[in-house]
Amino acid sequence: MGLRKILTDKDPALHKACRPVTAFDAKLHKLLDDMRETLIDSNGVGLAAPQVGILRRVFLVDVGLNGEDILECINPEILETDGEQEGAEGCLSVPGKYGIVTRPNVVKVRAQDRYGKWFEAEGEGLIARAFCHELAHLDGHLYTEVAERMLTPEELEELMNEDGDEEE
Repeated sequence: MGLRKILTDKDPALHKACRPVTAFDAKLHKLLDDMRETLIDSNGVGLAAPQVGILRRVFLVDVGLNGEDILECINPEILETDGEQEGAEGCLSVPGKYGIVTRPNVVKVRAQDRYGKWFEAEGEGLIARAFCHELAHLDGHLYTEVAERMLTPEELEELMNEDGDEEE
């Protein structure tokens, strides 16, 4: 396993749509393992393959918010959403910045695991936000495109002092 460099929002790879995964092989498993290590090292909630320069439909979300319960989603799609939440959202590819974004409060996704087996997972609150955020990366979009407004440095400092939220 190894850490991968996280690309920042200026990199053109982050603005391209990703291709589906068709080979569930050792190369994919290495990517997933590296992404897991990178996500844990960065204290993020989620990480999408394009953020590490790989234009494939793959993302990880730390569903336990503990670095141990990381869900691997390959070729994911949103099946259902419910409710609405508005809150501060950040991104490992947009370091040090947060914006106010409205997302569904509950999201159900369908995806494949590292062996190609389909499964469904549901997330609420921050996990629902992460599912939407990471799926947007796979379509070449960043949260900054849908943010109602970006937080000022003062608001960001206040937010960090309040709850120390992790970036997605």
